[in-house]
Amino acid sequence: MDGIVVVDKPSGYTSRDVVNILTKKFNTRKVGHTGTLDPLATGVLVICMGKALKICELITDYKKEYIADVIIGYETDMLDITGTKTKESIVDITKEQVINVLNSFLGESKQEVPMYSAIKINGKKLYEYARSGQEVQVPVRDINVYELELLSEVVKVDNYYEFKIRCVVSKGTYVRALIRDIGYRLGSYGTMKSLRRTVQGRFNIEMANTIEDILNDKYKIYSISDSLNIKKVIVSDDMAFKIKNGVWIDKYTEEDKVLFTLEDGTELAIYERCCKDNRIIMKPWKVFWWLFV
Repeated sequence: MDGIVVVDKPSGYTSRDVVNILTKKFNTRKVGHTGTLDPLATGVLVICMGKALKICELITDYKKEYIADVIIGYETDMLDITGTKTKESIVDITKEQVINVLNSFLGESKQEVPMYSAIKINGKKLYEYARSGQEVQVPVRDINVYELELLSEVVKVDNYYEFKIRCVVSKGTYVRALIRDIGYRLGSYGTMKSLRRTVQGRFNIEMANTIEDILNDKYKIYSISDSLNIKKVIVSDDMAFKIKNGVWIDKYTEEDKVLFTLEDGTELAIYERCCKDNRIIMKPWKVFWWLFV
């Protein structure tokens, strides 16, 4: 099985759970996802199979859109409602304050990774340090918040405030941590109540299949060509021969990456721009069909 399946991950499942289900369903071990969703989160989980595994990192790099419910007034160790409450600060906030704070996050910034995450330090995952009570230097990542907007009224529930946001963010952005930092800028603490990924790259929630549908053979397989935001070029038989042999070429050098296909849609390779002997040239980056002569 070669191609991409878009899953609408339900709450309570890990991303690995979904991979395991599809591994069994399609009887293949060549299965991987393009960006972890926490068990609490739902929504778009892009699964690559077979030769499509080679483009996982490309899809992972694409922008992602999320819808999240936010609670302002306390923080948990997990930064979401599944964790244990660790901090609390009761403050009054207004819709105008929330909008101003959200706007302040737009653009490039640095974000401290949550302690309960799978990021590895010295070969050990951060959540393992957290569970054992060991101290460790928490990594800080460069992120980009392209869009961040308020989708609801700011309502008071008991002693806390709740509202819904939509954000479009770069690879490596933790929405839990973004909500934590929104709480800080509002003079309090923030906790994520729910999270739904609605877009990743070219895939949106309307294209996603439930696990039940997949198990009942009601799903669509997307090709590598369908999945990438790069230039696609149909090549002649002569050019295909060169590409299958990994020959470097001096065409299409205005592009960062190019996907070469046969006329029937068969993907041959992705080439990337590089510099060789002081000239710009395209070299193989991911090859889907090797032909040695």
